[in-house]
Order: sequence, then structure tokens, then C-alpha cells
Amino acid sequence: MRILVMTSSGEPLNSIRPEAEIFIGLHRGGDPVTVMTGRDNVYWDRFAEAGVELVDYEPRKKLGFKDIGYLRRHLKGHAYDVVYLFNNKAIRNCAFAAIGLPPLLVAYRGQTGNIRWYDPSCYLTLLHPRLDAVSCVSNAVRDDLRRHVRRPERVVTIYKGHDPEWYQEAPAGLRELGLPADAFVVGCTANNRPRKGVPVLVEAMGHLPAEANIHLLLIGNGMDAEELDRQIRESRASDRIHRLGFRTDAPALTAACGCTVLPALKREGLPKSVIESMVYAVPPVVTDTGGSAELVEDGVSGYVVAPGDPRTLADRIARLAADPESAKAMGQAARERIAKRFHVRDSIETTRRFFREWTGAADPASEA
Repeated sequence: MRILVMTSSGEPLNSIRPEAEIFIGLHRGGDPVTVMTGRDNVYWDRFAEAGVELVDYEPRKKLGFKDIGYLRRHLKGHAYDVVYLFNNKAIRNCAFAAIGLPPLLVAYRGQTGNIRWYDPSCYLTLLHPRLDAVSCVSNAVRDDLRRHVRRPERVVTIYKGHDPEWYQEAPAGLRELGLPADAFVVGCTANNRPRKGVPVLVEAMGHLPAEANIHLLLIGNGMDAEELDRQIRESRASDRIHRLGFRTDAPALTAACGCTVLPALKREGLPKSVIESMVYAVPPVVTDTGGSAELVEDGVSGYVVAPGDPRTLADRIARLAADPESAKAMGQAARERIAKRFHVRDSIETTRRFFREWTGAADPASEA
């Protein structure tokens, strides 16, 4: 079974690694993989070392005749069984390029929302009639998309698994940030967009007891936004809210926290920041939106609360801060859950089975 993958370059290591290791795992398992991406892809050398064939090309336009022509010539010249598409430029251009050609066309979908059967523009991407199947990063994403496609049975969940061995950073020294040595530290890693719900978390901090030694680290772009700045200045917990902005050491900061919170309001796929928290045995508090609740067992490996509920959010943070042993046990359960239920080796095998089911390709292991 020959597979062509079209993926983006320019992604940071932690973002691309889970999907890249799936490609390498498929290749090493006996299904030759070609990756079409830009040479600045941080995984370029690792792909090459693993024997993966590389094509230095990315579509230049959202939809362009030159891109379609190049891709059509490439597909005609190679006997691919599957073409796996990881971004909208790839989907748009390759779907047109593959019209009348045999490969199974599969798109990746990483979040809910923004696809509607009555929106004509969606028929250029995930509703394109040439697209054969969609691999979704969580059940929530799968269920959302199935409401809009003609063949819901071809929209499936394939979790983008991780490996705990990837995460070896030592916890950051939080004293250097001016935090008290005995503080219970809550981490939130997210870009400050409306759907991420950062203001809800800031409001939750104001519902904690005034004497609580609980500090919040806001890690990500947009934390200096004017409205958020005003809200923090007016909060009774303003001196315990620390905006760090974008940080390259976000995983190390996460590892040093007592818990993490992702207060998202909608459209989560399978949040990497939650997975990182769980791998570092830091119990997460998440909202019941998208795939977050699939990662976390409420009360076992963290807490799950309703979106937009600052009082319940504050209650769960306070519970963890008041019972360090329980928080530690939840953190260990979270790490074990990733290792057992969301491991990259399972993602590789699920992907392989799915491709074989729809292409009818034989398993090389069974032929040996």
C-alpha cells in the first residue's frame, strides 16, 4: 500500500511530531510513504533517516491551476493507493487534481465547527465530492462533521497519539518568575482567542478565597489584549495572575504547575496543551467541548466542567490546591491514560487498518 502524505512545513516540533511519527510508523511497518512538504519542515531530516521519500513541494495558492497541474502530473506518475491531506490548500488542490484518478483521498480534520452542508465554500474542502474519507482527531470532531457529509460512515476517529518518552523537560523554576515558593500554581497555555475562554478563567480566579495562595500563569499569544488587561486589573486576584505571553519553554512551565486549565468555550479537537499536562502528570481541568472530555476522566485523571462556568472552575482549582495528594494521584492517572489510551503506536495501527479497509490492500505481515 503506497501512501502520499501532503503536510505543512513551518510547524513547530511539538505540533507536527504526533502526525509525523504516524507517517514514519506506517513506512516502517511495510507501507511505503512519500511525504510532500517544504524543505523547512522540522521533521525533514528525520523523515529522510527513516527512509521516507520526500518531495519538496507545497501548494502556493488556496486553489491554483499550476498547483493542480503539478499535483495531477505527480499522481499520474506514481501508483499511490492513498493520498492523505493535512491542510486546506492540499485538500482543495489535490481534490481537483485527483479527479478521474484512482487513489483513495483522505483528509485530516482537527477541530469542530465551520463546516456546513449549505455553505458552497465547504465543497472545495471537506465536502468536496472527490474526497473519499475524513480522519478526525476525536469523536467530537467526527460527530460534528458527520452531520454535514453524504457518507458519514467514511468519517472516522483516529486519535493523534503521543508517546510519554517525547516529554523529558525538567520542570521550570517558578521562583524566577517571582512566585512564592509555597504557591499552588495553575497553568493555562492557549492563544487568547474568544473560543479559548481565557476571560472565564480570569473570572474564576476572582471567585477563589482572597487568602488563597493560588497563582495563575497565562502562557500564549494575545495575553496583552486591552480587554483582558482591563479585566485582570479589576480582578481581586490581579496580583496572582501572571501573563507570560508566548514561551518556547511552555512544556517545562506546565511540568512545574500544580494543575492546568483549558477553559475553552467551543471548537476543541484534541488539545495538545492538555495532553502535555497529562504526560507530565499535572492534573488538567478542562471544559466539556470538543475532544477535551475524551482525554480526561472526570474526577479520575482531572476534572471536566461546563464551558463558561467560572464558579465551578474555581471550585475544581480550589479542590486540587487543598488536597495535594489527590492532585498527585490524578496527575499519575492522567499520565497513565495517555500511555494506555492515546499512544502513537495505536494511532499508527488504526490508520493502517482504516486505509486497508477502504483500499482492500493486503497486509504485508500476513503475506510474510
